[in-house]
Amino acid sequence: MDEKSDKLLILDLDETLIHATEKELGFSADFKFDKYFVHKRPHLDQFLVDISKHFKIGIWSSADDAYVTEIANNIKPDNVELEIIWGRSRCSLKRDYTFDNYYFEKRLNKLKKKGFRLEKIIIVDDTPQKSRNNYGNAIYINEFSGNATDEELKHLQDYLLTLKNVDNVRTIEKRGWRTNKGGT
Repeated sequence: MDEKSDKLLILDLDETLIHATEKELGFSADFKFDKYFVHKRPHLDQFLVDISKHFKIGIWSSADDAYVTEIANNIKPDNVELEIIWGRSRCSLKRDYTFDNYYFEKRLNKLKKKGFRLEKIIIVDDTPQKSRNNYGNAIYINEFSGNATDEELKHLQDYLLTLKNVDNVRTIEKRGWRTNKGGT
């Protein structure tokens, strides 16, 4: 087995790892939580098992804390440890003056209090706005809306493995990550 990297991989939840909806999608949900039918992104279990051999993993969502904890514990394989499970209370409320609305932002500097250095943190999200100030750390993936043939996590895993030994992930251009599997 490869040695685990010193990197922390932060994963968003809704539309990144799962899709939760109040209405059934026409095929069975993986589980139900409260009023939500929850569909795990295809290959999620294997992705978490495989990637946990190389990275420390955390889940951080802008959803309600209790929801995030419950969903994270439902999707996490037993042999995968999570460094953090954070919800909305750990996000910062920001205002978008252009569209005159508010949104929750994930500020990675909050992880410094837990001993993590910014150059060793990767955040994966489907919504760039939520990690706009962490662009050097961010990998943006396609939104998951329940498509049973989705392959995004397989592609993401291949790319992440190119970053596990990089000294400073912030220096790596990630915007074309799907076509740039070399990590540079």
